[in-house]
Amino acid sequence: MFRQTFMAKSSVITSPVNKAERAALGIRAGDTVRVWQNIVELKQGKGADKKISTTKNARRQAFEGMVLAVKHGTEPGAMFTVRKVASGVGVEKIFPLFSPSIDSIEVLRRSTMRRSKLYFIRDKAARDVKRAMRKSAQVTITATEETEATPEAPETTGASQEASVAAE
Repeated sequence: MFRQTFMAKSSVITSPVNKAERAALGIRAGDTVRVWQNIVELKQGKGADKKISTTKNARRQAFEGMVLAVKHGTEPGAMFTVRKVASGVGVEKIFPLFSPSIDSIEVLRRSTMRRSKLYFIRDKAARDVKRAMRKSAQVTITATEETEATPEAPETTGASQEASVAAE
């Protein structure tokens, strides 16, 4: 007869990330997310004994923006691209979905998109900036033309001003 043997699950942990939790997020293009990263900074300095010592400083940093693309779904090599505008400059970061350096991912707002990759947002932002610059240039041109077109009133001396005020 055929005998089945079941092996117990291995207790070896391949990644410190909870893969089921990350896959259940269901990140899609168009979502607004906040990605919390663990960042380790290394600083070198001289101590009291004049030897160079290296210190580690760990901190959490948030990157909040719109998801432009999700590649490879929820398989082990899955990546997603997040774009935000910081100080008027568009910044994009590509994150591995199951990276241990990502502490957590928060989905702030979901939106329905009709595209799976939103790379056209880059061009759209550039068009909006150009349009705003054109409008501001037109406003400054018309403002200078109006000031030149209005005739200036002739200047009067102090004595004639006093006489005109007294006449009124």
